[in-house]
This record gives sequence, C-alpha cells and structure tokens, in this order.
Amino acid sequence: MTSSPKFEIPTSSVTVQVRVIDSTSDIYGPMDTMIDSPIKGHKFIQCPSFSFLVEHISGRKLLFDLGLRKDWDNLAPVVVSHLKKDGWKLSVEKGVHELLEDHGVNRSDVEAIIWSHWHYDHTGDPSAFPPSTSLVVGPGFKDMFMPGYPANEGSPVLESDFAGREVKELAFPEGGPKIGNFSAIDYFGDGSFYVLDGPGHTIGHVCAFARVTSCPDSFIFMGGDCCHHAGEIRPSTYLPLPVSITPNPLSKRGTGPCPGAIFEHLLRNGDREKPFYGQLRPGLLLSDPDVAEQTIEKVQEADASKAIMVIIAHDTHLAGVIDFFPKYANDFMAKGWLEKTRWAFLKDFTSALSSKSSRM
Repeated sequence: MTSSPKFEIPTSSVTVQVRVIDSTSDIYGPMDTMIDSPIKGHKFIQCPSFSFLVEHISGRKLLFDLGLRKDWDNLAPVVVSHLKKDGWKLSVEKGVHELLEDHGVNRSDVEAIIWSHWHYDHTGDPSAFPPSTSLVVGPGFKDMFMPGYPANEGSPVLESDFAGREVKELAFPEGGPKIGNFSAIDYFGDGSFYVLDGPGHTIGHVCAFARVTSCPDSFIFMGGDCCHHAGEIRPSTYLPLPVSITPNPLSKRGTGPCPGAIFEHLLRNGDREKPFYGQLRPGLLLSDPDVAEQTIEKVQEADASKAIMVIIAHDTHLAGVIDFFPKYANDFMAKGWLEKTRWAFLKDFTSALSSKSSRM
C-alpha cells in the first residue's frame, strides 16, 4: 500500500450547496460495450444517471449534467441507431427541469448547464431551459460537434440543444489552478467550485469539484463518466482491497464484516492494489483509452481521501444510502456515506464468487 497522495487543493472558506439529482433515468445494457473481459456474471449494467444542482452563496445556480431526455428516441439518428444495435434499454420518468420545478426551483434561475461530455445519457434536454441559461462544454467540443443534427446529419448532438443560447467552451491554460493533478477552472473565482479537465472518455470530458464544508473541509467530486463502474477505480494503490469489508456488501442488512479474500481471485493478477477492471474498450463510448487511464489515476488520488466523496454518474449503489434532491449532500462526512458506499459495488460480482473462471 502506498501512502495516501498529497491531493493539494487551494485554500478557501467559501462553500457551495450541492444536491444530487436522481434524474429518473434507468439505463440497461451490455457491460462488454464498455469494458473488455467483464467479471463473470457481470454481463449487464443497470444504472441511473445523476445530475447535480450547485448553488453558490450569491444565489447563482448551476447544473452539472442533465441525465437522459424523456423523448430519447428523438436523439440524433446516429445515437438512436447505436443504442438499438447494441440492445440498450432506456426509460426516464421526468426531465431534470421538471424535477427542479416540482420542488420550487425555477428553471430560469439556472445560470448554466455544464455537460461533463456529449453522450446522450448526460446531455438531457437543454432546450427545456430558457436562452438565458448558457451551455458549458469541454475543450474541442465546438470543432467536433457543432453544428448539431440536423444541420450536420452525422452529429451525435442536437442543434436544438444549443440553438439560441451561449455555448461556452472551456480552456485549461498552462499554469492555471490545480486540484490534485487535475487542471482546473475556478468557476466562481473564490475556491468553492471547480471544473476539472478529465479527458479520455470523450473529447471535452470534464469533471467538477465542489467544496461543501469548511473547517473541516470536505468536497464532492462529480466524476461524470471518468468511469462507468466503481470497479474501474477501486481498489487502488492508495486504497487496497480491505482484509475485512464493513459494511458487508453481500448482506442486505450489512451485518458482520465481509472477508476481502473472497474477491481475490477476481482481481487482476491477484493484486489487491489494482482495480478489478483495467482494460477499457475503445470505440464510441471511449475516445482514448490511454488518456482515460491517466484520468482514472488522478481520480484514484482523490478517492483515497476521507474528505472527498467521488460520485460517478452511474453508481447504482448510492441509492438507499445518500439523500437525493431536494435534500442536500453537504453533510456526507457526518452521515458516513463514504464508508457505507465505497465497496458496495462488490455486490455486482456475487455470481463469480463460486466460479473457477473469473472472466467472461
């Protein structure tokens, strides 16, 4: 085990309020479209797609990601064709704008929507927001994806997503702020909320980092699709597979610890300091595997901290533990969410525990 990295964060006493929105998206599809050699029994992934409402002390409001749009069959044809070809099943009950207004948050009060990236399960329906709401995208987005469909028939994004609104493309200059090893932009200029350069999964993929308490400091890391499953970042050299896992991920009641040894044959080369999943599948869901791995290594440095809760967009195992919108997530440390959810993903490997062959 390597000692925890020094994950340096600029000092500040200013915080933001963060609410994790269960966007009501339900996504079901084949695991092997994202990862080579899934663990036996982990053939499919069924997951949510989280959105985040970030509120500054000044009253300014941001959304990080929008989940899936209700009328997903009206996405760009190239996307719909891909989803049907690979057998994805999608459903969504309400758009994020509807969820906000159900709980008294006016969509017109949202200053900006930050897309972690251009994939359909994160872009939602920006056209449901007024033109005063800008759209913030990562580096390279405009050259690659604008104009959208139908002006560009091959584009995977819709022209209606940004028609009539300001589209702000981020740039991460050399010598700019750093959050750990991530290049960062201090969005509000006071150290409360940063957008992070998180490339690899797609062109222009970004993450976000929010200071949610001070004295002591604690932070929520919004990972987007830096990975799709927690088994891509855990265990790590900073966070090895525990000898004893509490709460027990295999027990609904969580009674009694679970011995980590029962998962060892599923590890790559039996290494308790390497994630269960390492080799990423290139293609439509991944633009640059090598760069994506570098981003994951940076995420692992954050994930090792007891003061940082890493929330990836599709972590199904947060349900039943964390408080979703309209409640706030700022008190995650006091509520023990990190400890309760960190190894919960191991439940996905239950079918492989009694098998001699660990991979499909």
